[in-house]
Amino acid sequence: MKRDFAALRAPHFDLLVCGGGIYGAWTAYDAALRGLKVALVERDDWASATSSASSKLIHGGLRYLESYDFKLVKKALTERGMLLETAPHRVWPLRFGVPVYADSRISRPQLKAGLVLYDLLAQSPDANLQHRYFDRTRFARRFPALEQNGLRGGFTYADAQTDDGRLVLELVAGAMAAGAVCINRCKLVGLNEANGRASGAKVQDGLGGEICEVRARVVVNATGQWLAAAEISRGWCRLSKGVHLLLPGMAGEEALLLTAKSDGRVFFMIPWYGLTLLGTTDTDYSGDIEHVVVEKADVEYLLREVNHYLNTRWTERDVIGSYAGVRVLRQSDAASPSAASRDWELKTNGNNVFYSVGGKITSAREDAAVIVDAVCAQLGVTVPCRTKGRVFPWAPDDFASWSAAVAGQAHQLGIDAECGKWLMRRHGKRAGEILIEVGNNPALAKRILPSLPFIYADLLFCAREEMVVHLEDLLRRRMPLLILAKLTEEQIRNIARSVSGIMGWDETRLEQEVLAVAPQKNYPNLPVIQLYSGSD
Repeated sequence: MKRDFAALRAPHFDLLVCGGGIYGAWTAYDAALRGLKVALVERDDWASATSSASSKLIHGGLRYLESYDFKLVKKALTERGMLLETAPHRVWPLRFGVPVYADSRISRPQLKAGLVLYDLLAQSPDANLQHRYFDRTRFARRFPALEQNGLRGGFTYADAQTDDGRLVLELVAGAMAAGAVCINRCKLVGLNEANGRASGAKVQDGLGGEICEVRARVVVNATGQWLAAAEISRGWCRLSKGVHLLLPGMAGEEALLLTAKSDGRVFFMIPWYGLTLLGTTDTDYSGDIEHVVVEKADVEYLLREVNHYLNTRWTERDVIGSYAGVRVLRQSDAASPSAASRDWELKTNGNNVFYSVGGKITSAREDAAVIVDAVCAQLGVTVPCRTKGRVFPWAPDDFASWSAAVAGQAHQLGIDAECGKWLMRRHGKRAGEILIEVGNNPALAKRILPSLPFIYADLLFCAREEMVVHLEDLLRRRMPLLILAKLTEEQIRNIARSVSGIMGWDETRLEQEVLAVAPQKNYPNLPVIQLYSGSD
């Protein structure tokens, strides 16, 4: 993936997509596969906003059954099933436990009915994806961290997990392989319009400041919460802030779905890179969309609610990392963001511009297909969607055989099993290229940090091959060390120095990059990562 701003000077494009999150990436990939000449621009980095600040789930949304949003759940579960087949390296099964206590808001029969319906809507023939019930003793043994006082038993059910930032990155890579021009750190200055119709846009290179006119017949705006700041579209959007915390790892590889005692909201405890991801909050947001931060009240809420369920309580000192952001929901009269629909819609005012509003990571592919259908209709093109059922760009041919072979090779090279597993999940078939580097230099098999499953060969590969511009791109989205560890400034400097040759950074630039991501002091003992938006 090489960044080439000059490629935007092409005589014309059929489609300009603005916004490099999950919706922009799927739209560009779909359109390029249909043969359209596509440009995709992103103001910051790929997935730098909502799409790297989700709960890392590919799921149907069990809680939406309570509001009778069956169509949305069915749509998401269908996409979940397809993604598990077409991207086994990128999307993997994850079972959730749902405890039933004497004072649970939802009774065992109600929960049973919901899980039966969830399985029916998924229509999966795999018995491993069906729900199960466990009595008190067996459920407590399965989830030993849970408070057992009042526990009556519990269910487990299946969904799936991903690394959201790398999901977007792979789709951008796929779009580029199909002929799209994709540029990060490229700011949209404004649309070019004549007679009330857009004919492209002016964009500015975030590296050199150069302004370029991108000539395009149709424009898609997939900029997420920035729609809420634009005059033409602010009435379509409702913003909701979401916060997640990273805490020490719990026993086992299964997640938990829990219900907040104070307001009845659902939240998750999810294993992620060996730690526990806790979240999310869901509150209306009307603040600065450029600086969405984790606040003390957010941390207190999540810790208070999860501690109702734990036999060993967490405190603020246990928080390793955090991220905050803003979801974009369709405008609604729902009393709270939790009650507002997560479904998506496409808007246009007839000026050759389409606006993507709302949605979920899980169902973004199908929604992007609708966007590209509309674009093709505008252009008079009749090529159908080519992403449905299509194997992902970095997916190996035979996942089971490939993963066994890669695991064996990694072991021979001195890479531990956990690092090998995540290497395959992060890079798919490109993991073979990283193993070759380790073979040439065995020192690259070493973990960057003893507690996390990342090796130096992975770090160098990301810096060289994945359109990294700033150190934050590398340490937040290519390899999320900034939220998975309490890195000191010196640790960050050492990591930056290890990639400085690849990045072409002199000492002055290296210091600038380090200081830009060094631990912040706006929340005591908590390394807050300020993002531009939020959660799925």
